[in-house]
Amino acid sequence: MAALRRKFGEDYQVVSTNRGASFPSAPVKKKRQRFVEKNGRCNVQHGNLGGETSRYLSDLFTTLVDLKWRWNLLIFILTYTIAWLVMASMWWIIAYIRGDLNHGHDASYTPCVANVYNFPSAFLFFIETEATIGYGYRYITEKCPEGIILFLFQSLLGSIVDAFLIGCMFIKMSQPKKRAETLMFSQDAVISQRDGKLCLMFRVGNLRNSHMVSAQIRCKLIKSRQTPEGEFLPLDQCELDVGFGTGADQLFLVSPLTICHEINPKSPFFDLSQCSLMNEQFEIVVILEGIVETTGMTCQARTSYTEDEVLWGHRFLPVMSLEEGFFRVDYSQFHSTFEVPTPPYSVKEYEEKSSLPSPLVTLHRERVISMDCLEAGDEGAHSGSASCKLPTKLQKMSSSGREDLQRKVLRLSSQQYEKASSTGDLPLKLQRLSSSPGQVDGEARFHLKALKVGFQPMAMSTGDLHQRSLPPTPAAIPTHPHGPPHTPGGRPEDNLPAKLRKMNADR
Repeated sequence: MAALRRKFGEDYQVVSTNRGASFPSAPVKKKRQRFVEKNGRCNVQHGNLGGETSRYLSDLFTTLVDLKWRWNLLIFILTYTIAWLVMASMWWIIAYIRGDLNHGHDASYTPCVANVYNFPSAFLFFIETEATIGYGYRYITEKCPEGIILFLFQSLLGSIVDAFLIGCMFIKMSQPKKRAETLMFSQDAVISQRDGKLCLMFRVGNLRNSHMVSAQIRCKLIKSRQTPEGEFLPLDQCELDVGFGTGADQLFLVSPLTICHEINPKSPFFDLSQCSLMNEQFEIVVILEGIVETTGMTCQARTSYTEDEVLWGHRFLPVMSLEEGFFRVDYSQFHSTFEVPTPPYSVKEYEEKSSLPSPLVTLHRERVISMDCLEAGDEGAHSGSASCKLPTKLQKMSSSGREDLQRKVLRLSSQQYEKASSTGDLPLKLQRLSSSPGQVDGEARFHLKALKVGFQPMAMSTGDLHQRSLPPTPAAIPTHPHGPPHTPGGRPEDNLPAKLRKMNADR
């Protein structure tokens, strides 16, 4: 116990699953009728067949195989005894009709069967013929055609009887039902969490070294229910998923395996909790099928778990250990379980609780939405605040509309910039140039480039946009004090700074 606590923690407690132990505090529950026994026998009897009994005779071979061993042995002995007596009587009748019984010790007389002069001798002749012993003392002569015909009939009938009865006994002896005795199922099923999910689990094992080829496991839930139309379905069968979609139902049964059924919205145990488990009435039938490796015949092992054999909040003890050069399986702990912390409520209740919105999460979402609205408001004063309240699809439509409008404005401003800008919108030096008399040469004309106009400064003038977009120009370089003074009648380029004049000269 101390070693187990050190291995699994102080919160875990090993639970004995011995049904013989009695607990005074636990309420005694009346044992109800099972649909499938623990050994796999189906607790169903067929009655009131009426005229359907003849169907068993139409499949006589299967009927004999399904009988118990005592009835098979009785039929086997009676069949051969009756056949021997009947055939011996027929040989005795032939000898009686021909008068061979009266000339049994006459050496000059030729009988149908030599040395047959009473019923015991006729019976011995038949046994020697049927078993092909052939002592050589009793034999058929050539002067008895009826004996030859009876001999042929005896050979054919004996072959049929031998094939039927010996084949029946061989099939019954080689049935894989006894192979299922070495396939073990855990005494109880458990419900606990695995990988963060609530699961129903049980354990299977193989006691033999020979493998089960293509082993597959299935689970059925047997439970009575009533349909919405009012129809009552007794012992309704429902499939339990044990990994059919993932291939987990295909077993490599070399060591004990734990079969897991995940309880999810598709499971019939979706609303099963620890409290409701005490009031439920159901039965889980487990079917393990596989091919016996030594005989190649299909074997099926069955068991069942009722609601009182399902332990909530338990887990199976490990039975595998690593030894020197091999793995060891301890079957003394095969049925043992220990308690683990498990939520007492159902998966349905857990999902309902987790789907409820939290106040902190709601407040955080409101703050995120308000910040998004503020950012959108910075981008567009009028459209941003309205789009925050719109659905996502309408926000995309409004944003695309704004982009189209911006493209149109840029196109108009780049094509007709000189026409759209007034003299008052131009920079101060450009105003002086435009106000000076005369036409400016083409080489000295400033070619204005298209500016990137956002959606926000639509109300500003084009000159202000140009003035914002231009980088800060350095201070004007003063002219040489001894240079020629500016005359109002000079060229307009003389009024420009030296750097601009140099640029115009290069162009």
